[in-house]
Amino acid sequence: MKKHFLKLAAVIFSIALCLTACKGDSTVGENRDEAALTGLAEDTQTADINVNLTDDVEIKNFIMPEVGENIAVMTVKDYGTIKIKLFPNEAAKGVENFVGLSNIDYYDELIFHRVIKDFMNQGGDPRGDGTGGTSMWGDDFEGGIPEGLFHFSGAIAYANSQGTSTNGSQFYIVNTPDGYVNGGAYQDAAGNVVTITDIYQTGLTLPKNVAEMYAQKGGVPFLDGSYTVFGQVFEGLDVVRAIGNAQTDANDKPLTQILIEDVSIVPYEG
Repeated sequence: MKKHFLKLAAVIFSIALCLTACKGDSTVGENRDEAALTGLAEDTQTADINVNLTDDVEIKNFIMPEVGENIAVMTVKDYGTIKIKLFPNEAAKGVENFVGLSNIDYYDELIFHRVIKDFMNQGGDPRGDGTGGTSMWGDDFEGGIPEGLFHFSGAIAYANSQGTSTNGSQFYIVNTPDGYVNGGAYQDAAGNVVTITDIYQTGLTLPKNVAEMYAQKGGVPFLDGSYTVFGQVFEGLDVVRAIGNAQTDANDKPLTQILIEDVSIVPYEG
C-alpha cells in the first residue's frame, strides 16, 4: 500500500494522510488516528507554527456557473443531490475525464467506499474497496495542480498514489464544516497530541486571502499542491456533510452502503 506523508512543518509532524487511486489500495487518511508524530523540541512554542502569509492570489472555487455552462449533478441515494461547478479552463484533463466517465454512466451505482468525518468522502471505484478504477483513456493521466483551486469545503479532486500523473477515476469531496480546518496534529513539549483546527496554526505558507477563506469556509489546506482539484460543490454541501457523518468501520467504509445513483452532466439553468 502506498502512503503519502504530509508535513505541516519540518519540526511539527509527519502524518499519513494519503490519497491514492489507481493500481494499489486507494485510501484517504490512512493511519490518521495513529498520528505518526515526530516530537517537538522542549522550547517549541505555538508561535513557531504560525502560518506564513504571502500576497493574495485569485481564488476560483466559489465562482458560480453561468447559465448554459455544463455542471455535474450527483444524486446520492437516501441523501440528496449535489451540484458541482467544473473548471475546464483550469483543470482541462481532470474535467474532461470526469465528464467523459459520467457520460458513459461510469459512476452510476458506485458507492462512497471511504468516508472520514471532517475530512473527505471518497468514491469512484467500481470495485468498491479503493483498489480499482481507471480514467476514460484506460490508464492514469496527468491532471496537474490547477491555479486558483484549493481544498476548501466542497472541493472535488482526484485521489492519487504517486502524484497527479496517477489520477484515474477515484475522486474525493472535502466534507469539513464551515470554518473547520483539518490541519492535522502535532505533539507538544509535554508529549500531548494537539489537533490543529485553526488555519493560522498550521505552519503552512499560504496567500493571505486563501488563509482567510479557509478560516471562513473550512477545508483541508495541507492537500493543496498535491492533488488535482477540478470542481466545487455550489449546491448540496449539506448532503456532502451528511455523508461525512455516516458511521464507518475500522477501514472508514460506511456501515450502510452510500450509493451514487447517477452523475449527469447538464447545462446550468440558474
